[in-house]
Amino acid sequence: MSIKHAAIVGAGVAGLTAALSLARKGISSDIIEQAPQLGEVGAGLQLSPNATRVLDSLGVLAELERHWFEPRSISLVSGKDLRHLAEVPAGDFARKRWGHPYGVLHRSTLQQGLLRAALNQPLCHLHLGQRVQGIGADALASITDRKPDLVIGADGAWSVAREAVAGSPSVSFSGNIAWRFTIARDAAPAFLSRNGVTAYLGAKAHLVSYPLKEIDGFNLVAIAAGTRSDESWAIDADAARRAMLLEQFSGWHRDIRTILAGAEKPTFWPLYQASDGNWHNGRDTVLIGDAAHAMMPFSAQGAAMAIEDAFSLAAHVARAPMPSALASFSTERKARAARVKTRGDFNRFAYHARGPFRIGRDLVLSLRPPEKLAADLDWLYGHQIGD
Repeated sequence: MSIKHAAIVGAGVAGLTAALSLARKGISSDIIEQAPQLGEVGAGLQLSPNATRVLDSLGVLAELERHWFEPRSISLVSGKDLRHLAEVPAGDFARKRWGHPYGVLHRSTLQQGLLRAALNQPLCHLHLGQRVQGIGADALASITDRKPDLVIGADGAWSVAREAVAGSPSVSFSGNIAWRFTIARDAAPAFLSRNGVTAYLGAKAHLVSYPLKEIDGFNLVAIAAGTRSDESWAIDADAARRAMLLEQFSGWHRDIRTILAGAEKPTFWPLYQASDGNWHNGRDTVLIGDAAHAMMPFSAQGAAMAIEDAFSLAAHVARAPMPSALASFSTERKARAARVKTRGDFNRFAYHARGPFRIGRDLVLSLRPPEKLAADLDWLYGHQIGD
């Protein structure tokens, strides 16, 4: 074992998964979080089999399954006329083909499940309400009273830990905005699928809907080109932003526009992405999750990539000296993240296609059976990290 103790900056999905993954290897950690408490953050998210495989290894999955919804399929539907275009089977099919389930849940359900596991793990120590003023083993030791062998930056897109990594990625506005809101089940229109994830596709925009068991309703995310607001995440959508939303979904089916117009308390999320860059300093500091590779949600892999990063990092540092462990981790995960980003870029083009490209997309999708579409995702959902 190359290290005995780590300091993790950030107690989100990436940070908590890293702490549990390290503990599984007998490595202790201090998790440092600036928030005074870990409450409900964000909205719904999708966990594909490549993520649930890791969560199962960490002993967290069974608890999540008590609260989540397991969709039967992931469907693509025309936002203009609600015509079914294609479908990837999930449910029992996902368990059999990829070995683990596909689930949808509230982000806070995942974070609280990870948090409970960390609090019950003697090797994990949580420090809330601690704003990091400087990145480095000595600076973090002033908070934790223990000097770490490794510093892990798991502090998201606006990472402070990047300051300790020369040539680290920079973050820029993607040109896309997400509007997130929920609808109670008894108020939801009949066309929203009660048993699956649905992506409604349109020109320069798309809308994703799926049930959330925790709220007895639906999570909806509308994504379209937009103008930058600021670096905040969840901003209340005022009248001007609502008008922009409806304008971007003009020409869509009237029932979808009715949902968007009547959304209660929608939040406005400018979407940011990270450039290429160094993920580690070659000695004792490494970035994971959005701190390393914030990406667009067009392949629904943001949380999954953070979970994979954390598990992979623990495997690397447990079996090799630090410099080579960080180098091999970075090489492995950069290739994986790049492939996922490429898939997301393709999905963005396909989902938002217009004119002849839309017609071609619909024709190609109509000719591909569900099993073939599923096979195209084997590299993504069937991915296994060496232990």
